[in-house]
Amino acid sequence: MSKVLVLDTNKQPLTPTHPGKARLLLTQGKAAVYRTYPFTIILKRAVEQASPAPLRLKIDPGARTTGLALLDDATGDVVWAAELTHRGAAIKRALDKRRGVRRSRRTRTTRYRQARVANRRRRSGWLPPSLRSRVQNILTWVTRLRGRVPITALTMELVRFDFQQMEQPDITGIQYQQGELLGYEVREYLLEKWNRTCAYCDATGVPLQVEHIVPRASGGTNRVSNLTLACEPCNRRKGTQSVSTFLAEQPARLARVLAQAKAPLKDAAAVNSTRWELWRRLQATGLPVETGSGGRTKYNRRQRELPKTHWLDAACVGASTPETLHIVQVVPLQIQAVGHGRRKMCNTNDLGFPISHRKRRRRYFGYQTGDMIRAVVPEAFAGRGTHVGKVSVRASGTFAITTAQGRIESIPQRFFQPVGRNDGYRYQKGMGHSSPA
Repeated sequence: MSKVLVLDTNKQPLTPTHPGKARLLLTQGKAAVYRTYPFTIILKRAVEQASPAPLRLKIDPGARTTGLALLDDATGDVVWAAELTHRGAAIKRALDKRRGVRRSRRTRTTRYRQARVANRRRRSGWLPPSLRSRVQNILTWVTRLRGRVPITALTMELVRFDFQQMEQPDITGIQYQQGELLGYEVREYLLEKWNRTCAYCDATGVPLQVEHIVPRASGGTNRVSNLTLACEPCNRRKGTQSVSTFLAEQPARLARVLAQAKAPLKDAAAVNSTRWELWRRLQATGLPVETGSGGRTKYNRRQRELPKTHWLDAACVGASTPETLHIVQVVPLQIQAVGHGRRKMCNTNDLGFPISHRKRRRRYFGYQTGDMIRAVVPEAFAGRGTHVGKVSVRASGTFAITTAQGRIESIPQRFFQPVGRNDGYRYQKGMGHSSPA
């Protein structure tokens, strides 16, 4: 079960407690709510000689979503879990839009913006903003959790795919590539590259087999660029035919298969580069950092008969994973990075001309855009009911609320109750999982 994080009155992290006990402490007035997300209480007294149970934070970095899990190595309990969704794609779109506006401005006679010099240099280890935001999001949550939980060790999935092993199957000297883990790296890479679908009929949700594009009987190799995924019926029909013969009547599909076979997995390359930067930043925290590969994570998850989710992948990262994971009634927190707003002082239309300017004030009636609120609207008003979501402030005092169901306009601010201040993230409860019998 997801537990409640606990601090003493000096803000020292203690052992997370059961939600029932936390509710009792709040009812008796012995504690107060410190943070809503993740839910944390703070005791009204100091705990002398506290000896909290050491916990391990496990991280499964991803291109779009990162899994986080707090584990007690001694008992195998998953204390807390979350899935952090990044905004790298949104940052890339915003930068492309800004680039287009500036480029079009230079071509007009109304205003000229001189092009920036082309001899700029980037420091060693530079990452583009869309990738750097992923690293910073994870570090933000590592820092937050360290301040609220007694974390003594970190585990992260450092290498998603071992490209050297896949390109040279006979390479030796790396222990985890031998024995039971052999083949896990290649299969996981193919599942990502081919979107878990059959290359020949687009079937999904069925068992997929690794298939040679150029058959071994015709001189095909085991290189990953010659491998694809196929369902059993397609694999049987193709047999030892070449892909050009098998798809002779489907030239469009043939061209797509050949092109995709040679295309690199862009997300994998991007994530691999950010993981090494993340690993260096985690090393700087001073905590011991254990690493593992994507093949090890998948192996651990299958041995424990767990479904594939980001937070369960995080719980299975590394060789230190306990034999039994207790995950009954664990509900992961869905965290989505939304940013802290924009810095631009003037909004523009599609042609780059100004249409409005930034408000002079950020906070109205004690609220600012992005705050999490709870609104209880009486029957006599439009939008009646109880709503929980992000607020968009207006100087008039009637705000808009964005909830999971949609956007609600013109709600008077006197019906609001603050839940959490804008911290650049949006929160929502995820789906739990029960352990197999």
